[in-house]
Amino acid sequence: MMNSEPQSDLPTPLQPLSAQITRVRRQYQQLLDRATPHILYRWLGAFAVVALFELRIVFAQGWYIICYAHAIYILNLLLAFLQPKFDPSLQDDLMADEIEEGGPDGSRSPLPSARDDEFRPFVRRLPEWQFWLSTTRATIISLFMTFSAVFDVPVYWPILVMYFCVLFVLTMRRQLQHMIKYRYVPFDWGRKTRYGQAPK
Repeated sequence: MMNSEPQSDLPTPLQPLSAQITRVRRQYQQLLDRATPHILYRWLGAFAVVALFELRIVFAQGWYIICYAHAIYILNLLLAFLQPKFDPSLQDDLMADEIEEGGPDGSRSPLPSARDDEFRPFVRRLPEWQFWLSTTRATIISLFMTFSAVFDVPVYWPILVMYFCVLFVLTMRRQLQHMIKYRYVPFDWGRKTRYGQAPK
């Protein structure tokens, strides 16, 4: 009489590969966890990888599309790093809609007049850790792409440089105007103060 129960103890052919992938992922995560508190060294390493990538582009005289796509991606990351997680313009629109609709009895509820007294910490849309990790990953992937002739699309590179410069100036100007209008600073340089205490 044969036993019809499945034997789950037998190793499958992919089990050693799965164990190897799990071990590599664990080591990779441990490496990232060790790098977390070292902000300056992480960014110095990221700048070194970016400089290596740029030198590769300059000396190889090619892969300008890869360089342009890399620059646009880093610009998008920078914008997300500088923006608050909750857009103040959307909050103002919601509050204005609530005033126009009025309360349940049809009366209009006024906005609080002293919103500056409320403690609102700046929360980034893209945290610094994710900004660094995405920048480093994108740069390493772009660097490896420069070793394949498939990605070397012939383009006139000065147009790409000029277009990126114009795009950078316009987006950063719009971001600065947004920061000035809603009075937030995405950096916390200087002495930290606790909520409710006046700075010394």
